[in-house]
Amino acid sequence: MVFPLDSLQDYQLIFKSEHEMLRRVIREFLEREVAPHVLEIDDKDEVPMDLLRRIGEQGLWGIGIPEAYGGQGGDVVSTVILMEELGRVAPSIAVIRTTNDAFSIPVMLFGTDEQRRRYLPPIAKGEAFGAHAMTEPCCGSDVAGIQTRAVKRGDRWIISGRKILISNADIAKYMIVFARTAEPPTGRRWYGLTAFIVERDTPGLRIGARFEKRGLRGSHAMEVILDNVEVPDENRVGELNMGFVVAMETYDRTRVGIAAQALGMAQAAFERAFQYSLQRTAFGQYIANFEAIQFTLVEMMADLITARYLTYLAAYLADQGREEFKYVASLAKFYSTEVAERVVSKAIDVHGGIGVIHETGIERFLRDVKITEIYEGANNIQRLTAFRQLLRVLSKKGLVNPEAAKAIT
Repeated sequence: MVFPLDSLQDYQLIFKSEHEMLRRVIREFLEREVAPHVLEIDDKDEVPMDLLRRIGEQGLWGIGIPEAYGGQGGDVVSTVILMEELGRVAPSIAVIRTTNDAFSIPVMLFGTDEQRRRYLPPIAKGEAFGAHAMTEPCCGSDVAGIQTRAVKRGDRWIISGRKILISNADIAKYMIVFARTAEPPTGRRWYGLTAFIVERDTPGLRIGARFEKRGLRGSHAMEVILDNVEVPDENRVGELNMGFVVAMETYDRTRVGIAAQALGMAQAAFERAFQYSLQRTAFGQYIANFEAIQFTLVEMMADLITARYLTYLAAYLADQGREEFKYVASLAKFYSTEVAERVVSKAIDVHGGIGVIHETGIERFLRDVKITEIYEGANNIQRLTAFRQLLRVLSKKGLVNPEAAKAIT
């Protein structure tokens, strides 16, 4: 009845009054300050820096960063609330936010206190942005295959390589870069990667081409070139040669944000389709009177509520310190993003021809949501990750054959 979790209580969600207050404050701000600009952002492929500054003044960049490091504090549920609300109004700004997380989370988890005090407060206040440089021309989901190299000379590292599709790279002041620092032994391809913080003005670091994309416009996917970039060993994040662990622990936590981002898009599409069905008339009656429309809207609602539960369950389990949150987060990522594509597509169907008119703002969500199925770990990778994380958790509990679990993972 409760497998693979342990009890019925593991399926509960408990929200605090502060969570609802936060949601309302965020929604009011985004509707007032951001929503009027979203079509312009999509048309120009640019988020005004003044708008990002105003978001910082509201403290939204600092949600999830401890107060000791200049942030607003808050739990994972709070971060998911923020990401859903951003996705509902301006998905490209949600990308900027989650990319900040991809920089700040490894610093919080694996960085030194000195690194946290130096790099987190500017991120939290919106005075600086972060980027996460992993993807290379050779390697997307195959993190262990990256070819960027870092060679140690004295107490410094010389990094050379090329990264692509790096979000925030054009606005980031700080970047966490993954490079190979040792050749992996047989059977341990993951070993030998190391994470480094590289600052924007470091000699040899160059931001290259901007990749033209049709979705999530306003957030840019950039080429990053590292030509003998020199950083001190004090910029290393986590243990030497254990960067793969740094990356995986980071993605375990950021992918629930992607689920929430897609959830927000689905929410917006459902709201618009529902309202439109009560405004549009055909054959002398509101289209909501037709069973086909009613069925469609109810199916959208069922998908939406199911995806919301799964996404917030992952966040809640993370806040409880439960290891299970990792496989639930992978479930949420692939399920919510695929639900969002279905919901948005059905919303366009409900609108008919005007659903694909740019000015209505609905077709934009279809372009945006497809990317969420690909980045932060493509969805089939999430299916693999969820299964393997499940085996690890069950193996630790003695509920499966450990030899079989080890052989599969």
